[in-house]
Amino acid sequence: MTWTFSTDLAAYLAAARPALAARPVLDTSLLTVTDALERRGPAAYGPAAPLFGWWSAPDGSVAGALLHTPPFPLLLGVVPDEAVPALAAALAGEPLLAGVDAVNARRADARRLAAALGGPSRVVEENRLFRLTALAAPDPAPRGRARPATEADLPLLLEWNEAYDAEIGSPGAGSEAGLRDRISYGGALLWEHAGTPRALAAFSRPIGSTSRVQQVYTPPSERRRGYAAGVTHAASLAAYAAGAAEVLLFTDLANPTSNGVYRRLGFTPIEDRVQLALDG
Repeated sequence: MTWTFSTDLAAYLAAARPALAARPVLDTSLLTVTDALERRGPAAYGPAAPLFGWWSAPDGSVAGALLHTPPFPLLLGVVPDEAVPALAAALAGEPLLAGVDAVNARRADARRLAAALGGPSRVVEENRLFRLTALAAPDPAPRGRARPATEADLPLLLEWNEAYDAEIGSPGAGSEAGLRDRISYGGALLWEHAGTPRALAAFSRPIGSTSRVQQVYTPPSERRRGYAAGVTHAASLAAYAAGAAEVLLFTDLANPTSNGVYRRLGFTPIEDRVQLALDG
C-alpha cells in the first residue's frame, strides 16, 4: 500500500478517476477541480503547477486520491484509514509536497493526520457538506426572479466573485476564463429585482450525476431580503435541469445564517470537512 505523487494530470486521471467516480458525492470537490483542470488547463487555479496523488492497495487498485492546486490547501479525498499516517510521512519527506502548508480533509482524517504529524497544526476552517433531499421554495418568497448570467454580466460577476473570495478568506482569485466557462453552460444565476441584480449563485457542471451549488453571494446592502434563498433555489433547479441527480453544497459552520437558509430549502448534512493549517 503506497502513495504515488505526480504532476501529470493524465496519469492521475488514468489511475484515480474510477475511484473518484465511484464516490461522486463525497469526492465532489476532487471531481470538479479535475474537471476544471481538464477544461482550462493546469493554470486554472493559479500559476503554480498542480500536484496529484493516489493511494494504491496491495493488488494495485486505487482506493483514494488527493490533489493540490496552490494557493489552495491540499485536498484529501476519501481514503482508507491507513493512508492518512502514510500521508503524514510523505508531508515530512516527499519533495513534491514541500510547499503544502494546509490540508482540507474529512474531520476524522484531519484528526488522524494531526496526530500522525506530531508537530503543530490547527483547525482554521470547518465546513459541512449538504445534500438536497427535497427542494422547498423560499417562504416568504423574495421579490424578483432569477435569470442566467450572460457575457454582459461579466464585469459584475468578477466584482462579486472578488468580494465573495475576500469575505470567505479564499486564497485564490476568480478568473475571467472560469466565469466565461460558467456562463457557457448556464452555471451562473443572478437574482434580479426592479431591473437590478441583487444576488448570485453558481452551480458546477454535473459530473457523475452530481452538481454543487457554489459562490452564493449577496452584497451587504441587499442582505436580509431573501435574495440568497431565492437564487439558491433557482440554482438548484437549474442544476437538476442540467442533468444532476444529486445537488450538493458546502457551508461554513461559522455562518449559522446560511446554514439555516439551506436547511429550510431542503438540504440535509452528510459530513464535515476541516482545513488544517500545518504550522510547523
